[in-house]
Amino acid sequence: MVRLSLSVPTLRSSRVACRLALSVLWMLVAATTAQADKRVALVLGVSNYQSVARLANPDNDAAAISDVFKRMGFDIVDLRRDLGVSEMRRAVRDFAAVAADSDMAVVYYAGHGIEVNGANFLIPADARLQSDFDVEDEAVPLDRILQAINPAKRLRLVILDACRDNPFAERMTRTVATRSMNRGLAKIEPATADTLIAFAAKAGAVAGDGDGEHSPFAAALLNHLATPGLDLRLTLGRVRDEVLKSTRRRQEPFVYGSLGGDTVALVPPVAPPVDPNAGVRRDYELAAQAGTKQAWLSFLAVHASGIYANFAHAALDKLEAAEKVSENADAVQRQAEQQVRQKSDDFRKQVEEQTARETERATQQISEQARRDLEKERQRIAEQARRELDEARRQVAEARRQAEDAAVQVEQAKKQAALDAQQQIEAAKREAERRETERQTALAALAPPARPAPASVLAPAPVVVPAMDPADVARLLQAHLKRVGCDPGGVDGAWTAPSQKALDSFNRYAGTKFDVKVASLDALDAVRVRPDRICPLVCARGQKAVGDRCVQIVCDNNFVLDAHGVCQRRPDLPPQKPKAVSRHEPSPRAPSAPAGNEGGKCYTYGGKQYCQ
Repeated sequence: MVRLSLSVPTLRSSRVACRLALSVLWMLVAATTAQADKRVALVLGVSNYQSVARLANPDNDAAAISDVFKRMGFDIVDLRRDLGVSEMRRAVRDFAAVAADSDMAVVYYAGHGIEVNGANFLIPADARLQSDFDVEDEAVPLDRILQAINPAKRLRLVILDACRDNPFAERMTRTVATRSMNRGLAKIEPATADTLIAFAAKAGAVAGDGDGEHSPFAAALLNHLATPGLDLRLTLGRVRDEVLKSTRRRQEPFVYGSLGGDTVALVPPVAPPVDPNAGVRRDYELAAQAGTKQAWLSFLAVHASGIYANFAHAALDKLEAAEKVSENADAVQRQAEQQVRQKSDDFRKQVEEQTARETERATQQISEQARRDLEKERQRIAEQARRELDEARRQVAEARRQAEDAAVQVEQAKKQAALDAQQQIEAAKREAERRETERQTALAALAPPARPAPASVLAPAPVVVPAMDPADVARLLQAHLKRVGCDPGGVDGAWTAPSQKALDSFNRYAGTKFDVKVASLDALDAVRVRPDRICPLVCARGQKAVGDRCVQIVCDNNFVLDAHGVCQRRPDLPPQKPKAVSRHEPSPRAPSAPAGNEGGKCYTYGGKQYCQ
């Protein structure tokens, strides 16, 4: 048996190496994505309006969203705050040149926005808006933003946190009576595919500025925008749900436009680390469930070295030791049965010799005293032979008990080997889970720093873990069902009728209610924690259950096994009476006369007939 030991410095160095590997992996993924897709963003925030009251949160919202885009690895993030109309239009024009060769172009705006005659406008810091005629000169139309990002190849995204109450509405005069000015922003349908426009509140509704550091819409964006691998439609859906909850359903964000069938994520998914020992561990677990010498030899033929090979050698040594114990017990049983047969033959010969001697002595001495002496001697010899036969039978019973104990030890050794293997597997799985936890910790360290207000905390990025192969689940479930005595037939991963029947037997005897038509992880977890047999052992005709195996029923001489598995006397043999044993060679039988009325044997001596 090979003993393994790892020192504390070795474990610590392994953990440090694991953390470094995760960091390098994240950096490689980010670098690869940056080479594949060019992502650019323009962030606009207006809080300090010159003609109306100041807004509290747009500047904070714009700065926080800009930081998120930078942490997400965007190639260009242009943050502009409190711009006048000329500066805002120039910023949009400059960003149009940046977005011309990009794959993803994003514009975020926080501030006032109004709708006039069905068109939406962003209000700069120096706007006065004395009448509706001034809007086109002093505001920036949303259509200009859409034209600026139109050249982007994969995604065009505009996020507007601008559905607040219009502070210019009371003093604005209408130059045209038919021109309308409604609350909030107007519904819009993008003319270009792969374009999304996200409103903080749906068309015609008003969004709140919020009582904390950020508006409800901006706080939800900070919590979900940087989720790796999450499709943008799901991201905006989560933002909607959070805003509805935080505003008690008073504000509902809305998204206009559409995307294609492919997943479009602002942050690429982080691939989980590849476990180099996954295949070896799966083969080791299958060999452990089989628990046979051939299974371990097959495993070692493929995986001759490594920690799992050492575990397999240890399990193989235990099985070989148990087989030697079983072979010794079988040899003792065979020797005891041979002694019983020999003593039975000797007893038969002694009875035959005594019968012949009785006949010879009866022909020579017919006196009453001689007959009494002969009867006493016969009884003494018969009693002695009976005691010897009982002793031989006791020895046979003891040998059988030792053989059954040896069989139980073999089964216990197999169970212990399977349990040891299962514990080793669980230890390996716990090690893998520990490494996964450290990887999650390393990824969490890359998340944005915590903010004073809970709404601004950026949620850690969940990692998408691939689902387990259904064939592997079926194969493991079949192996565990066979271990607990519910035979599914082959352990091949095909969930057919024998496997379904085995799971149905487990449900019946274990009190569970799993669906037998599918091999589920819940059923696998329930079966694998069972240490002992669940389904009863069914032996063939002529066998009996000893521990966890079936052994052949052996009957004594002149006995046969009936249809119910019980030893019965052979019907063709009459019951035998014990007879005396003689130490002399048998002599020829004397002729006997026909039996009298008493039914005993008769002899002729001196011309007279004597009957017993």
